[in-house]
Amino acid sequence: MNQRIAFLAASMVILSAACAVGPNYHRPTVKVPDTFRAPALVVSEAESLADLKWWQVFKDEKLQTLIRRALEQNYDLQDAAARVEAARANLGIIRSNQLPTAGLSTGVTNNHMSQNGSFLLTNPSAAERTYGAATLNFLSFELDIWGKLRRATEAARANLLAAEENRKAVMTTLVSDVAAAYLSLRELDSELDISNQTLALRRESLELIKTRQKGGVSTLLDLRQAEQLVYSASEEIPNIEQQITQTENQISLLMGENPAGVTRGLALTDQEVPPEVPAGLPSALLDRRPDIRAAEQNLIAANAQIGVAKASYFPQISLTGFLGGQSTQLVSLFSGPNQVWNFAPQLTQPIFAAGRFRSNVRLAEAQRQAALAQYQKAIQSAFTEVSDALTAHQKARERREQQELLVSALQDRKRLAYIRYRGGVDTLLNALDADRDLYQAELALSQIKLGELLSVVQLYKSLGGGWN
Repeated sequence: MNQRIAFLAASMVILSAACAVGPNYHRPTVKVPDTFRAPALVVSEAESLADLKWWQVFKDEKLQTLIRRALEQNYDLQDAAARVEAARANLGIIRSNQLPTAGLSTGVTNNHMSQNGSFLLTNPSAAERTYGAATLNFLSFELDIWGKLRRATEAARANLLAAEENRKAVMTTLVSDVAAAYLSLRELDSELDISNQTLALRRESLELIKTRQKGGVSTLLDLRQAEQLVYSASEEIPNIEQQITQTENQISLLMGENPAGVTRGLALTDQEVPPEVPAGLPSALLDRRPDIRAAEQNLIAANAQIGVAKASYFPQISLTGFLGGQSTQLVSLFSGPNQVWNFAPQLTQPIFAAGRFRSNVRLAEAQRQAALAQYQKAIQSAFTEVSDALTAHQKARERREQQELLVSALQDRKRLAYIRYRGGVDTLLNALDADRDLYQAELALSQIKLGELLSVVQLYKSLGGGWN
């Protein structure tokens, strides 16, 4: 008996090691550009901005605190982590199908038979008997000759890895979203400061014009124009305050908290912008971005499902067996003469399924083509996002430099215009125009600075940084 079991175990190992049907996975050939499309000033190097940890890129301590809280409490990230655990459990379930299962079953039966029944009992003491059985189901196993179970396990393992990469992608998005929202909040704070300062200066000018108008130096038209500037600045402040509250609520939601205020750190102008933003080599992007790696794992899973579908064409061989004892006396249940065993190999061969197997193969192949298209699209989208971010960063820097010159010129223009007005050399209209132009230019400069900072955030995300 022991020799039979050993022979059967060896046979199962040999048969299960047979080749699996279906295509083996090979990474598709993808045309990778030598360099990212970017302004000439950007040079591709082996090092990349994405190689830095997120706290090395975003150095505002208050922002770092917000990001850490978001990584601990964000609901999307919790959902992604739960999906990883579900995929891991599913892999365990599918992988268990490749291994034999064993179980123990026992039973005791007490029978009482009538002496006047249809069967005449020659021995009255045999009218009541106890019958017992105990068996060990030592074998329940499907021989994976065609690799159906191994392909299913391969697909489940790829799904687990895809779920893990998706979790990393959520982390990357979360870090960039919190950073972008925080920087937008600091930009709104800057706009509010500019508006409050402008309003204060315009009120001072209005009081001056009122005094001059009473003295007959300024006209009623001058007074109304000055009031217009005061009211326009006053009207803009509530709108900015509303946007500040909404942005704070957005940050609270990203952190998985109720709406509340957000503690500020560095001002917008004090936020560090890296002097250089190396993009790294384009080929490294395929292994760094989590969404691309997740798309490849989905392709691996879809490729393995083709083997699962094709294995349905072939016979299914399963082995079952048990070992135990049966006796009318429980005390002698496990004695030699009462031993029982059973070994039952079974073969199931599909003959006619109305084209279901062929359709399953076509479905798996179509799903693989769809996964391949998604993988290729993810790569091309990544190159596009990096190129856009590099261009945005360079052009935002150029715009900021020019806007700073414009603001400086308008500040001097406003100063000179009011000097000439007070000296009676020029009209108030030129001074008010200079004031209005300076206010709009200062707001525009704040927004351009934000755009430059957000381009760094977007570049860091598009290069695949933030999850490490």
